[in-house]
Amino acid sequence: MYTAQALKQVSEEEIIILKDKKCKYDFGDKVDKTLSIEIKSPIEFIKSIYHLATASTILVDNYQGFLAVTNFRPNVICIQLWHAAGAIKRFGLEDPSNEVRTEKAIGRFQSVYDHFDYTVVGSEQMANTFRKSFGIDDDDRFIYTGIPRTDMLFDEHKKQSMVREINHRFPTINGRKIILYAPTFRNEQLSNYQLELDIHQLYQELSDEYVLFIKLHPAVSNAINMDAYDDFVYDVSEFREINALLLITDILISDYSSIPFEYALLEKPMIFFAYDMDEYQITSGLIEDYEQQMPGPVVFSTYAIVQKIHDNNFDLHQVKQFAEQWNEYSNGNASLNLARFITGLEAEQREVLV
Repeated sequence: MYTAQALKQVSEEEIIILKDKKCKYDFGDKVDKTLSIEIKSPIEFIKSIYHLATASTILVDNYQGFLAVTNFRPNVICIQLWHAAGAIKRFGLEDPSNEVRTEKAIGRFQSVYDHFDYTVVGSEQMANTFRKSFGIDDDDRFIYTGIPRTDMLFDEHKKQSMVREINHRFPTINGRKIILYAPTFRNEQLSNYQLELDIHQLYQELSDEYVLFIKLHPAVSNAINMDAYDDFVYDVSEFREINALLLITDILISDYSSIPFEYALLEKPMIFFAYDMDEYQITSGLIEDYEQQMPGPVVFSTYAIVQKIHDNNFDLHQVKQFAEQWNEYSNGNASLNLARFITGLEAEQREVLV
């Protein structure tokens, strides 16, 4: 969304969004057209293929398997936006599940990554991650513009707007502080997510001063039963803009999600609820020294969460250092920087083609 808005400011090129079923975001009038790239929608699928074949610039924000068998026209630019400012989980060529994959499968992954002419990064730290995860050995394939999705975190008007919206939608908050619990998904719990937080204990210990927002990962489908605590627990999973929620969050509780990399820009407290860390390390892989690298206490029980919040002894200097490490190029203008980069490349191509 952020990149599309910025492109509209500096270019008159048509912007087409191709969505699969995993994408729930409504781009509305921010783009020229939105199409489904699902075979179950045959007409839109055919139109999607046409636009892929005729586009001058293609932006992707995740792994897209079709790239392995796609040959773009000469001078087409493919840019990987990715969907995170940093990485706690291992992915791509570093994914531990690759150990049981065939060489052919690994080769297919590399073919996808080789299609990325450029990858957008917000820090040299993330560039190093992409070098290993995508097998990139050419520094010219990185765009050091910052991460477009972080621009919102510098927007004071958006923050004020979110405060008004939250107070209007949830008047029972009554001025209490907001704890946001935003866990990542577990592959084995996509349709049967098990909430490990002891909501009753949190309610007894914290409800006088805090409310609890729960934002499940978009890949998780089941709802949360919170009828007994409807003045304390709020399911905000329908909010697609997680960064908008971060603006009004006082304490973030996460685990292995990439959200803390962006939340760190706000220099607020974080707690890492890693109740299944050993198992997750085996199944999904984590960065080295996870417990030491996180900018906040790593805990394994609801009781420990309560104690950390009561103690209120968070090291915000550590949070600031974490933000500087992973967001060194993200300063609120990343979308516009990227849009200017893209339009500049397209102008160069037009000159070459004349």
